[in-house]
Amino acid sequence: MSTSEQNIPGPIQGQTRLLLSLGFGGLLLLLAFLGLSAISFFSRVENQQAQIRKDYVERDGTLGRLRGDIYLSGTYMRDYLLDTSTLSGPATGNETHEAKFSAEWQAILGALALYRGILHQEERPVFDQLNRELLDYHDQLQRTFAWTVDDRRARGAGFVQEQVLPRRMTAIGLVDRLHEASDRQLEISSRAIGETFASFRLKLVVLLIATGAIGLLLAGFTMAWLLSLERAAASTLQEVLRTRKELHELSGQLVSVQEDERRRISRELHDEVGQVLSAMMLGLGNLRSALKTNDREEALEQVHLIEDMTERNANVVRNISLLLRPTMLDDLGLVPALRWLAREVSRTNRMEVDVSSVDELEDLPEGHRTCVYRVVQEALRNACRHSGGQRVHVSVRMTESQLRIDVQDDGKGFQPSLETGVGILGMEERVARLGGKLRVDSSPGQGTTVHFELPTVAA
Repeated sequence: MSTSEQNIPGPIQGQTRLLLSLGFGGLLLLLAFLGLSAISFFSRVENQQAQIRKDYVERDGTLGRLRGDIYLSGTYMRDYLLDTSTLSGPATGNETHEAKFSAEWQAILGALALYRGILHQEERPVFDQLNRELLDYHDQLQRTFAWTVDDRRARGAGFVQEQVLPRRMTAIGLVDRLHEASDRQLEISSRAIGETFASFRLKLVVLLIATGAIGLLLAGFTMAWLLSLERAAASTLQEVLRTRKELHELSGQLVSVQEDERRRISRELHDEVGQVLSAMMLGLGNLRSALKTNDREEALEQVHLIEDMTERNANVVRNISLLLRPTMLDDLGLVPALRWLAREVSRTNRMEVDVSSVDELEDLPEGHRTCVYRVVQEALRNACRHSGGQRVHVSVRMTESQLRIDVQDDGKGFQPSLETGVGILGMEERVARLGGKLRVDSSPGQGTTVHFELPTVAA
């Protein structure tokens, strides 16, 4: 295959590049969307897990400190109530124990306030119960700091067994319940993250399937269009090569036709004009001889012969000139020239040709007049040579935008798709040069119609 056959026309190349860009660009966008979605999801889950871990550690640490502070406050109160070593005064030894208990109570209140800020809704009943229990626990213990040593000796051990230890264990139990609720919340959060992962896994599979399906559709669509464009390119290329070959053949045949026309004109000039001129020269010689001998009758006869030959020679030259380009095409217009052509063809080829035109065509440009005349002339020549018919009708019509001409014969017809010759190609070239269209309608036994249209242009 030659280099020109391998080249794809520019518009098809542009369509191919656009199609490839859209197809593979869309697939890349889908893959990028899938990747960004995955990255965004993992980042969101990672942040969620970090927040859950941070919340759990903070809650666990707060509950651990609260549990320790409650336990330590009870220990301080037990030591205080069981401390009977000091026997003088009601307030002796109280300051140290009360300071330690107050410090632990402040730590308990701080832990409660901190946990209240990170409290979950489902933990609120237990937390409120713990808060009430601790406040009542504090009120009960705070009153003992007004006891005397005798009071502590008499009532301390019993108060420790009946109030301090049970209430401390109750508060610690409530703290443990909060810790269990925190563990359950961690488990719920972990399960929610697992469900989120499962949901994302399902969505990821769906997106992958959708991306694969869309990718396959894009690939199939792209391949189909590429094959279509390839076929269109090959068809266009074959059409260009066929047209180039036809033009090359047309050029060669036009040269051959031109040489045949020159040969015909040369033969007519030699056979007609040359012989008449030779006869005129001979007649002039006879006239000179008659004048020398004063033979008046012979001289007059030679003059008449020379006049006849001159007139016949003038007619031959005029016919040749009119066949080359009739002057009436420029002087009188298109329709008179076509009618003269019809008479000449009818006279010389034994085929009846008539022209019908109901429109005035004086305003046609010269190029249009010449094109119509030459195409009709070629169509009549083909009809005379090949159709075998007896009648040809030429119709000329004008519309607002087009000049329409039909040349219809009643001959034997042919198959235009198989038997197109140089004459038809020449007619098509003439019409196409002026922006028109030519169509040959024919079939065996049905005659032939040459139909062509030219856009009307003001002269």
